[in-house]
Amino acid sequence: MVDAVVTARPAWQGLTPRMAVPVRMVAAVAGGVLLFASFPPRTLWWLAPVAFAVLGAVLHGRRARAGFGYGYLFGLGFLLPLLVWTGSFVGWPWLFLPAIEAVFIGAAGAGMAMVSAPTATVAWLRAGVTPVLGAAVWVVGEAARGRVPFGGFPWGKVAFGQPDGLFLPLAALGGSPLLSFAVVLTGLGVAEVTRRLLVRGDAGDRPWAPALAAVVPLLVGVAVAPLVVDTAPQAGSLTVAIVQGNVPRAGLDFNSQRRAVLDNHRDRTDLLADDVRAGRRPQPDVVLWPENAADIDPIRNADATAVVDAAADRIGAPILLGAILDPPPVDGRVVGPQNAIVQWEPGVGPTAEYVKRHVQPFGEYIPMRRVARWFSAEVDRVRRPLVPGDKVGVLDVAGTRIAIATCYEVAFDGVVRDAVRAGGTVLAVPTNNATFGYTEMTYQQLAMSRVRAVEHSRAVLVAATSGVSAVIEPDGSVTARTGLFTADALVADVPLRTTATLATRLGAAPEWLLVAIGVAALLMVGLGGRRRGAAD
Repeated sequence: MVDAVVTARPAWQGLTPRMAVPVRMVAAVAGGVLLFASFPPRTLWWLAPVAFAVLGAVLHGRRARAGFGYGYLFGLGFLLPLLVWTGSFVGWPWLFLPAIEAVFIGAAGAGMAMVSAPTATVAWLRAGVTPVLGAAVWVVGEAARGRVPFGGFPWGKVAFGQPDGLFLPLAALGGSPLLSFAVVLTGLGVAEVTRRLLVRGDAGDRPWAPALAAVVPLLVGVAVAPLVVDTAPQAGSLTVAIVQGNVPRAGLDFNSQRRAVLDNHRDRTDLLADDVRAGRRPQPDVVLWPENAADIDPIRNADATAVVDAAADRIGAPILLGAILDPPPVDGRVVGPQNAIVQWEPGVGPTAEYVKRHVQPFGEYIPMRRVARWFSAEVDRVRRPLVPGDKVGVLDVAGTRIAIATCYEVAFDGVVRDAVRAGGTVLAVPTNNATFGYTEMTYQQLAMSRVRAVEHSRAVLVAATSGVSAVIEPDGSVTARTGLFTADALVADVPLRTTATLATRLGAAPEWLLVAIGVAALLMVGLGGRRRGAAD
């Protein structure tokens, strides 16, 4: 094996091939770990571009197969620590998730390697646009990972690690795909600038083009922030109470505690009602209970109905509560069970509901159950698969249209965007994280909600069964939050906003444009052939 470009050697190409490959492997894993470290609950957002600078250096001049290997190692370094929460109570089978998801990152690595080493027939790419193409190829990988298999798993999008970063305002321009693209572009630009400054004979005296790739995304993010980030009310404000009732204990036996969980939320709402009557808290316009607050069907179970009725009457405001509904068959067709958010009016009862559209594989339904059972008997805890809904998540409550994305749904661009486009002036994210204990999962999900706040210029209300519940302003800042596994209630006035950001209006167009650029670059390089002597 020989180097891809003899006259332009990255630092480790001075090593023998036997030594260089292990060094690159270690660097790839280290880059993935850096990307993980950039994610919440840490606020080290700037580590993400550093991670991609490392990856860019590793991939430059490699063949596609080597790019896949290094990309896969980068993916494992990132996803293994990021997703460790998925194995909180199920044991070793959780390792299959990062192992499979890392395949998408490996494929992106292969593509990024290809566009970093164009043939002479497309030598114009060497003018400095390779960071742009590499970042677009990364978006191709994220787009695929967010859609397949089983509806996709977008958890760990680069964008979701940026709720505290200077890149964040870009979400209002092109959504999470543009935000991911910008972070990756900056890192790859840094890698290319560094390489050109350090090597000889490969335009080392002309690093200006990749330098633009390194700095423009950050400059644009800072420049557009005053134009696209605003927290002022446009349709008045809403006084919201978020009730976190807590659970008796963490773990997969959450469902066996369902009556206790329902009673916990009633009791905490009653305490809030006492505070309202005593003048210690303002009267809420609406009360938000989390996902799975009522796993006993409150519409068809008389005891559960009485509990929610009493809570709504006592607080004197409509309650939006997460419930597992089990409606009877309609014309012989099974309708449920369903994971729903039920609107419950005081003195009236249930008046409307939103049924979760994007149910979670291996959590709310079990694909390939027989195969899955070989690896873990825990799959049999899900006895009846939840049936997804088909209506957009928006409910008219207290004169306000509230957009809803239930738990897992907040990771999916289209689910949130549809609800905002349907007229939602504030976004509610009811969630149940009790099954993941004291892990980082809840903080990672909270970060997604913060990105969504800026993406659509909406206040976001996170109601968690056991924490962390939070009030998020349209600029992504958290103004109130609870702790983990504590009973608590938050009351806040939040702005109602009607502005449609550019990201909301454009929808999936920015993602498809970036995907088209990435695919076109791969096709062009593929048709042109790889550089002679590209090394593994």
